[in-house]
Amino acid sequence: MTRPTSALIPRAAPALALASALLLITGCSSLTLDSARLSAAEVKSTLAADREALARDVEPLAGPLTMEGAVARAIKYNADRRYRAMEEAVAMGAFEVGQFDMLPKVIASAGYRNRSNDLITRSTDSVTGQPSLANPYISSSREAWTGDVGISWSLLDFGQSYYAARQNADRVLIAGERRRKALHNLMQEVRAAYWRVVAAQQLLPVLRTTITDSEAALQDSQKVEAAKIRSPLEPLRYQRQLLENLRLLELIEQELSTARVELASLTNLPLASTFTVVEPAADNNGGWLQQPVEQLEEFALMRNPDLREGMYNARIAQQETRRTLLKLFPGVSFNYGFRSSSDSYLIHRQWTETGAQISFNLLGLLSAPAQMRLADTGVALANQRRMATQMAVLTQLHIARLQYANATSQLARADAIVGVDNRLAQQVANQEEARKMTVLDRVSQQSAAVLSQLRRYQALSNSQAAASRLQATLGLEPVVPDAATTPLSDLTTAVAASMQSWNRGQLPPAEAAP
Repeated sequence: MTRPTSALIPRAAPALALASALLLITGCSSLTLDSARLSAAEVKSTLAADREALARDVEPLAGPLTMEGAVARAIKYNADRRYRAMEEAVAMGAFEVGQFDMLPKVIASAGYRNRSNDLITRSTDSVTGQPSLANPYISSSREAWTGDVGISWSLLDFGQSYYAARQNADRVLIAGERRRKALHNLMQEVRAAYWRVVAAQQLLPVLRTTITDSEAALQDSQKVEAAKIRSPLEPLRYQRQLLENLRLLELIEQELSTARVELASLTNLPLASTFTVVEPAADNNGGWLQQPVEQLEEFALMRNPDLREGMYNARIAQQETRRTLLKLFPGVSFNYGFRSSSDSYLIHRQWTETGAQISFNLLGLLSAPAQMRLADTGVALANQRRMATQMAVLTQLHIARLQYANATSQLARADAIVGVDNRLAQQVANQEEARKMTVLDRVSQQSAAVLSQLRRYQALSNSQAAASRLQATLGLEPVVPDAATTPLSDLTTAVAASMQSWNRGQLPPAEAAP
C-alpha cells in the first residue's frame, strides 16, 4: 500500500510539539518581578492620559460661579459622580449579557485528526468466542476533517439563568440607588464648600487688613515697652491681647484658605484657578419645619436610597432561595446537531443527531436541607437588615430635622450679633478718631466683628448643610435628564428650579418615585 504524502506530516509532529513545549518553558522561566514592574514612562503616560480624560469635554468657567452652576458642574463633571455612573453602566451590561444565558446554546466546532498508522482492529466470533478467521480490517482513515453544528438546551440551566437575570436586574437598580446616594453626598459637599468660598471671598480682605493693623499695633507696643515710658505691665497686657487676636485671625485665614481648592476639586475646575462666587440669598425661612413629621417620614421611607437598596437586596436573597430549590430538581436537556466527517470509510458522511437526557444528583439530596437553611437564613438576614435600615432612616430624618431647626435658630442669632458688632466697630472707630480710645480698642473690636462675621457664615453654612442632610434623608435630588448629554446651561436651570423648590420646603408628589 502506498502511503499518501500527508502521512509524512505526523513524523514531524512530535518534534514540533517538543519545540513548542521548550519555547513555552523558556518563556515562562524568563518572567521576573522586575519585568512586570511599571516603568517610570508607563506611570507618566498613564497619569497624563488620566488628566486628559478628566479635563476632556469640560466646559470652561465663564464669569462668576453661582451655587446652581457649582452643583450642575459637580453633577456633570465630578470624577466620583462619573465613576458611579460607570458602575451603573457595568451593572446594566451584566444584566443584558445575562439574558442571553436563557437562550439555547448553539455550538459550532471543526476539527482535524491524523494518526501515524492505520487504525487496524480484529474481531471475535460472537458464537464460538474465538478470534475471527477474517483478516484484520481498517475502519477509519488516518486523517479526517470533522465539523459539527448543534443546539443544546437545558431546562435546569434556563431556570438558573432566569433567576440570575432577575438578580442582575435588581443589581442594576441597586447601582442606581448608590448613584443617587452619591449625588446627595456630592451636593452636600458642594453646598458646604461653596459657602466657605463665599465667606473667604467676603472676609479675607478685611481679615488681612485687620492682621496688618494688629501687627503694626504690636510693633508700636513693643517700642513703648523698650522705651520704658509706661509701666511694664500695661504694654505686656496690650501685647498679650494683640497676640491672642492675631492667633484667632490667622486660624480663620487658614481655615478659609483651602475652601477654593475643595470647591474646584468637586466641580472639576483647575485646582489653581482663581474664580469668584456669587453669594446667594440666604433663604432660611424654616419651610421644612412646617411640614408634618408624619408626612416627612412617609416620604423618606418611599424614596430613601439606603432603604430602597435594602429592599432590592432582600429580593436578591429571595431569588437565591429559588435558585437553590432548582438544584434539587432533575436536569432535563435536549440536543440536536448536524455532523459531517471526511473519513473515506464512512458510508454516510453527513448525518443529524437528536437526543434528550435527564440527570439527577442523588447525593445532592444530602446537602439539600443545609442549602435550604442557608438560603432561608440569607432571606431573614436581608429582611432584618432592611428593617434596621428603616429605623436608621427614621432616626436620621428626626435628627436632620432637629439639626435644621437648631441651625436656623443659630443663624438668626448670628445675624443679630453681626449687626451689633458692626455698630460697635463703627462707634469704636469714631471714638478712636476723637482720641477717646486706643488703637488696641479699635483692633480688638474689628477682630471681634470679623469673628462674628465668620460665625455668621458658619451658621449659614451649617444651616445649608442641615437642609442638605434633610433633603438627602428624604431622597430628594434635582430632576435632571442624562447629565452626560445635557448641556451645562440646561442642567444649571434644572438644578436652580429644584433648589428653589427645596428652599421653600416643598415636597414633590409622593408618587413621583425616582
